Amino acid sequence: MLRVGLTGGIGAGKSEVSRLLAGYGAILVDSDRIAREVVEPGTPGLAAVVAAFGESVLTPDGTLDRPKLGSIVFTDQAKLHTLNGIVHPLVRARSAELEAAAGPDAIVVHDVPLLTENGLAPLYDLVVVVDAAPQTQLARLTALRGMAEDEARARMAAQATREQRLAVATLVIDNDGPLEALEPQVRAVWEELTERAKAASAGN
Repeated sequence: MLRVGLTGGIGAGKSEVSRLLAGYGAILVDSDRIAREVVEPGTPGLAAVVAAFGESVLTPDGTLDRPKLGSIVFTDQAKLHTLNGIVHPLVRARSAELEAAAGPDAIVVHDVPLLTENGLAPLYDLVVVVDAAPQTQLARLTALRGMAEDEARARMAAQATREQRLAVATLVIDNDGPLEALEPQVRAVWEELTERAKAASAGN
């Protein structure tokens, strides 16, 4: 099994890269998706979030009001730390379950937005960073996701810097350009991962 950490700043295009890698045959473990699952109604995770932040973070139907919670934590480092302390252990446990279910020859890609921030790079055989300039991230967040500029800047500021992410990268995918320039790079990365997985298997 080849364990790959995939990360990138908000708006860098990591989700598109993970979608392409899954299409090539990677087993994708999506931390964002798991983070949503572990705070669904009726879960211990949601109960812990409500205990920490109050019932105002719930919608009328009892689900987590993500925009409301985001507005609370992304402007307050202490509150963000509290939220991460609740969610991250649950995400790690579920990720381990999904990885264990993959076959021994699988290439398992862990899509982890906060890989750099949480010092997780050593947990993987290699790290792939999807890179984009901060101005590109900002433009995508405001134009494509409809975020207000101050909210987009706050979310970017809550993450690692571009330099910090690149410092932990084994492979870098440059996604500063148009979408059509992305796919050939991802295919090349997949070929590299395939070769590394074969070499690791031959060495066992």
